[in-house]
Amino acid sequence: MSGHSRWANIKHKKAKSDVKKGKVFTKLIKEVIVAAKMGGGDPDGNPRLRAAVDKAKASNVPSDNIDRAIKKGAGEMDGINYEEHVYEGYGPGGIAVLVSVTTDNKNRTASDVRHIFTKGGGRLGESGSVAWMFEKKGMFTFDMDSVSEDKLMDVAVDAGAEDIITNNEDKVFEVYSAASDFHKVKEVFDSKGLKYTLAEISMIPKNTIRVEGKTAEHVLRLMEELEEQDDVQDVYANFDIPKEEMEKVA
Repeated sequence: MSGHSRWANIKHKKAKSDVKKGKVFTKLIKEVIVAAKMGGGDPDGNPRLRAAVDKAKASNVPSDNIDRAIKKGAGEMDGINYEEHVYEGYGPGGIAVLVSVTTDNKNRTASDVRHIFTKGGGRLGESGSVAWMFEKKGMFTFDMDSVSEDKLMDVAVDAGAEDIITNNEDKVFEVYSAASDFHKVKEVFDSKGLKYTLAEISMIPKNTIRVEGKTAEHVLRLMEELEEQDDVQDVYANFDIPKEEMEKVA
């Protein structure tokens, strides 16, 4: 899972810088709208909306913007009709890629995503072609200098986490939970004052493909191009790039 966690951390750091451009705000607001549309406007009764609101607040999206997005999604205000779609494909080196989008124009977005894959040395696949290679999980990362392994282990196990990985190469602890337990585990971490660097429901690859050199460069370029597309919400992939290679090309 190391390739995934590095990409997740790159995305996390990039998101902080992109906030200045407003790009992340737009994507976060879209997720709030869709979550409210799918499960109602009450975050307490809609786990997906609660996660979307938490993520928006963590990125300092103004509360008024979040409230308006909830009302639009719940049908209390007029708004754009967004749809969700997932595209599956292959990238350089044969890596598997899942692309989650939220769009008001499926044909435009599909064309854009297909073009990015082709330009980046990959190709789109059929529905179901790579989704089976991933599992939906809650994911948390903690810097090793922020908490001891023993304390994290005790809290995580009591909270109901499924797996804890010590990633010495990246100097982080990775904690995984069932997607349905994500909020419960997160609330326990928050109540204990444990500061995670990443907390999200994610698609975790069951196995990874190691890529290096030029292939690694092409993989990261494809990931970044997909992330830059306005309708793309998340990109998941099963690559594993060694840390020294990541430092060269990231």
